[in-house]
Amino acid sequence: MKPANSLLSSYGTTVFEVMSRLAIQHQAINLGQGFPDDRGPDPVLDAASRALYDPPNQYPPMLGVPELRQAVAAHNRRFYGIEVDWQTETMVSTGATEGLAACFLALIEPGDEVVVIEPLYDCYLPMIRRAGGIPRTVRLTPPHWKLDLDALAAAFSDKTKLIVLNNPQNPASKVFDRAELEAIAELVRKHDAYAVCDEVYEHLAFDGRAHIPLMTLPGMRERCVRIGSAGKTFSLTGWKVGYLTGPEHLLQPISKAHQFLVFTTAPNLQRAVAFGLGQDDSYFDGLRDSMQAKRDRLSGALAGIGLEPAVCQGSYFLFVDARRFLKPGEDDEGFCRRLVTEAGVAAVPVSAFYLDRATAPTDFIRFCFAKRDEVLDGAVERLAGYLG
Repeated sequence: MKPANSLLSSYGTTVFEVMSRLAIQHQAINLGQGFPDDRGPDPVLDAASRALYDPPNQYPPMLGVPELRQAVAAHNRRFYGIEVDWQTETMVSTGATEGLAACFLALIEPGDEVVVIEPLYDCYLPMIRRAGGIPRTVRLTPPHWKLDLDALAAAFSDKTKLIVLNNPQNPASKVFDRAELEAIAELVRKHDAYAVCDEVYEHLAFDGRAHIPLMTLPGMRERCVRIGSAGKTFSLTGWKVGYLTGPEHLLQPISKAHQFLVFTTAPNLQRAVAFGLGQDDSYFDGLRDSMQAKRDRLSGALAGIGLEPAVCQGSYFLFVDARRFLKPGEDDEGFCRRLVTEAGVAAVPVSAFYLDRATAPTDFIRFCFAKRDEVLDGAVERLAGYLG
C-alpha cells in the first residue's frame, strides 16, 4: 500500500505518552503531564451547565459566539490596554493548539523560515513543518533560561516569515522581560515578519512579574496574533476553548484555515468562558497566587531532597537538577524511567523539549506542580524515600 504522510509518520510515541503509560502501569503519581487535577471554578462550570439548556445547541458562528468575542476584546482592554474590534479582530478556536495550527497553515508558505525558542511545546515543530515551514531554533538552557540576543538575531533572515513566542513559556517557565521583548520586536520589524504569540499562561506570571504581550510594543499591533486559553486560565484543559486576537489582515486568512479545520467550538463552553473572562480581579489574582504557592511548596521540598530547582517564573512547570542522582552513563530520560518504575513518581526529561536531543541538556527533569497539595506531598514523600 502507498505510505502515509512521511513527515508526520516519522514522529514516534512521545516521551510524555511513554511516561504516562508507565505511570498507569506502576501506579505512580503523575507529575509529568501538564494539567491541573481539580475540577475548575464552580461559577464557570455552572455557567456552562446553564448554557447547555439554553438553546441553540447547534453550530455557532464560525468565528465564535458574540458573547465570547466581546469578552476577549474586553479582556485585552482591561489587562493590557489593547483596543480591539471584536467583530474583525477576534476569533474562537477549539483550543489554543487548533488556533496555532490555523496560524501556521494560514501564514506560512513552503520554504518560509520560522524562529522558535527551545525548549518548546512539542506540537510546534510538526505543525510548522507540515505547513512547509523551516524551523530555526534559539536555545535557552537551565537553570537560568537566559535568552542569547546574538543567537536570536542570527536566527532571523530575509527568509523569516514569523517567530513563535510562547510567553510565559512552556516548558521553561520563563517570563520574557521588556528588554527581551523589545529585542524580539526590533527583529520582527527589521525583517518584515510576524509574531504568533502563544500566551496561554498569561495569568500565571509569578513573584510580581508582569506579563507583557508583544502586541503592546511599538510597531507590533499589526504584526502579532496572540492566543489565549480557557484551559489554562480556568484550569479546564479538556474544554479546548482558545481565543485569538489580531489585526484583520492576519485574522482573515487564519479564519479561513480555522473554517476548514474544525469550523467551530461547543457553544455552551464558549458562553461559560465569556462569563469567566468577566470575573473580578480576585479570581485572576487567586489563580496566580495559588499556583505560585504550589511552585514554592514543591520547589522547597525537592531542594530539601537534593533536586535543585531551576528558575521558575511562571506556568505550571518546575525543572530540577538531577545530576547528583544520575547513575554512570544514565541520562535524564533513563532517570525518569527509573523514577516512575522504582520510586512511583512520573516526571519528564528536559531533553525531550529540544530539536537536537543529542546536544540538549540531560541533567534536568521536569515536574508539573498544578496538582492538589496532597498529591505534591505524596510525590515528595516517595522521592525522598527513594533518593534519600
